[in-house]
Amino acid sequence: MLTAMIAIFVLAYAAIALEHPLKVNKSASALLGAGLLWTIYAMGTGDAHRVGDELGESLMGTAQIVFFLIGAMTIVEVVDAHDGFEVITARIKTTQLAGLMWLVGFVTFFLSAILDNLTTTIVMISLMKKLLDRQSDRLFFAGIIVIAANAGGAWTPIGDVTTTMLWIGGQITALEIMKGVFVPSMVNLLVPLAITAYLLRGQPVVAPPKVDRHGGFVTTAFEKNTMFFLGLGILVLVPVFKTITHLPPFMGVLFGLGILWLVGDLIHKDKDEDTRQPLTLASALARIDMGSIVFFIGILLSVATLEHTHILSALATWLDQTVGRQDIIVLLIGLVSAVVDNVPLVAASMGMYSLEQYPPDSFLWEFMAYCAGTGGSILIIGSAAGVAAMGLEKIQFFWYVKKISGLALVGYLAGALVYIAQQHLFH
Repeated sequence: MLTAMIAIFVLAYAAIALEHPLKVNKSASALLGAGLLWTIYAMGTGDAHRVGDELGESLMGTAQIVFFLIGAMTIVEVVDAHDGFEVITARIKTTQLAGLMWLVGFVTFFLSAILDNLTTTIVMISLMKKLLDRQSDRLFFAGIIVIAANAGGAWTPIGDVTTTMLWIGGQITALEIMKGVFVPSMVNLLVPLAITAYLLRGQPVVAPPKVDRHGGFVTTAFEKNTMFFLGLGILVLVPVFKTITHLPPFMGVLFGLGILWLVGDLIHKDKDEDTRQPLTLASALARIDMGSIVFFIGILLSVATLEHTHILSALATWLDQTVGRQDIIVLLIGLVSAVVDNVPLVAASMGMYSLEQYPPDSFLWEFMAYCAGTGGSILIIGSAAGVAAMGLEKIQFFWYVKKISGLALVGYLAGALVYIAQQHLFH
């Protein structure tokens, strides 16, 4: 059974990677993979009750991410419908791609630490559509946004789901992870950023033409500012909501979406139906990319079977016995997280190593937060940020491998070396 499941996962993964040559949508491959894996698992186990409980548990985790994604994407669409991103784009005066690349890299890095890498990626890629006309430019920027968002998310307890898991599990504390991983994460961004900015030197920014989406009706400055700052404020306050209520982030996003919906309806209540319709939340919901969301469901449910069948924990134990060296094992876990979702990998590692053996804020946990958080950038489907970017900009798997994976790998290794050097010098 396990051999068949590994073979199906590899085939589904290959079909996702070869989406364009095969002309089969990646969402179909992900859903087929999930369906086959759960079917084989259910038939092979023979314990319908246990498999049903495990599927329910996996569905709960998947649904939380999906609801969060729907909420965040809708908020971004509403802000966009009101031309809210002009609040930022009107202030960006650089005419060179290299200068814009530095600006976008740093904004993404710090925004990701406050929001989280998934939301930041959605916001920044939506912003690039307002600033860049050529798709070739936008693809390069999307690649750097994925690297910057994952690097920024790794050094705060709320920036990346794996760091949050380690924080909630008691493996790391907020202040220590920020002190220990900030410099390696910054190096992880600076190396690819410097190389890309050098390659883009001298190239001008080609802005897209202004598109009238409101049939001649222009949103007022008050409407733009209200929806932009309210939308961004809701996304920024989601981690605060989670800390205060201990409810999952998707609840904060949905609550915020309700507030935004109410405010939007009140602002536009006196307009006629034709003018109001494109600005409503209902219209924004119709514009979000459901194909990407379905892909998310398929890939997360597929990976969940590898977790429940202990394939991942067996891999972790084998690494421990074969490699032995802690730093090399964690580096490899980071590299594997580019292929397999980092959440079950970190979950397996948390189950493998006890807090008695490795106390909070020890080398293992801090280095795990860095490697699992940033290793996912090496492949486009290695992180939630990458999957979101793939859907939003229609990035091809092999284009990313050719143009971005090398940059992400160099940044990953440079940051890892800095962390190891930092540990030897200061501990």
